[in-house]
Amino acid sequence: MERTFKIYVYEEGEPPIFHNGPCKDIYSMEGLLLSFMESNTHFRTRNPDLAHVYFLPFSVVMIIETLFDPIIGDKAVLKRTVGGYVRLVSSKYPYWNRSLGADHFMLSCHDWGPLATRYVPQLYFTSIRVLCNANTSEHFNPKKDASFPEINLKTGEIEGLTGGLPPSNRTVLAFFAGGAHGLIRSTFLKHWKEKDEQLLVYETLPEGMSYPDMMKKSRYCICPSGWEVASPRIVEAIYAECVPVLISQNYVLPFSDVLDWNSFSVEVSVSDIPNLKKVLLGIPEDRYLRLREGVKQVQRHFLVNDPPKRYDVFHMIIHSIWLRRLNVLVYS
Repeated sequence: MERTFKIYVYEEGEPPIFHNGPCKDIYSMEGLLLSFMESNTHFRTRNPDLAHVYFLPFSVVMIIETLFDPIIGDKAVLKRTVGGYVRLVSSKYPYWNRSLGADHFMLSCHDWGPLATRYVPQLYFTSIRVLCNANTSEHFNPKKDASFPEINLKTGEIEGLTGGLPPSNRTVLAFFAGGAHGLIRSTFLKHWKEKDEQLLVYETLPEGMSYPDMMKKSRYCICPSGWEVASPRIVEAIYAECVPVLISQNYVLPFSDVLDWNSFSVEVSVSDIPNLKKVLLGIPEDRYLRLREGVKQVQRHFLVNDPPKRYDVFHMIIHSIWLRRLNVLVYS
């Protein structure tokens, strides 16, 4: 892949909607990846005839921030913008039409990322969609679509985000703090909010308590889905060397083509939420130590580097796109 894979980035479109995106807060990966796709000199080609895939560089976040009126609530701005862009590149270049979009990809970390593609049937059913909210109940297709992690870079800084206490100093069994967003989160909080001295679960973090510090001294970090399946807590846990406890439904985990999530996380079904403490206490110490070691080993695959480095999150996403491109037969 590293020697041969080439990406063509369509140059049509102007910022802020195209070639631009947020580089901090919960949707930071959308903007950072747009930037990396354009600035990368290893995978990017300026000659579309040499490309294996073609990138549609629109930002769903910026479409919403720039064009969506929350009072009117007209989501058709997504249809007009994304549909218009596909019509533009398909009329100007031969590449979309020869594959019906199968060797094209878009990416989005916004909750409405999947919705933005629904207005263009070929983009929705045929193209490679790289999405944070990789929900199979919303027609995410892991054979052609790729899941990538939601990373909340609160300040935009990418340095100094990793590290935690050794296992012997992790005095908290499990930790969670967050709002009652969605059915899974509400169910979880109903059972465990401020009810146990070993499972520290809060809707609002108590005054004087540090969220990052709590993750760094907890053995397990609970990562329930919210309104959407993806949660930035998964990567926060990995950064803090805290074993993620995944509570979700229909979620295709990032990079699951190559990463064995069972080797560095614990999956708990929604029906087992009342038994969560029993499940965690039932994990033998030697298995916990192997899980934590697994977290440390995969950490580099979730790191954001600028410029990108081999095996980091950017390269993992490129690899995911490459794997899906292998399934596409294009006639020239």
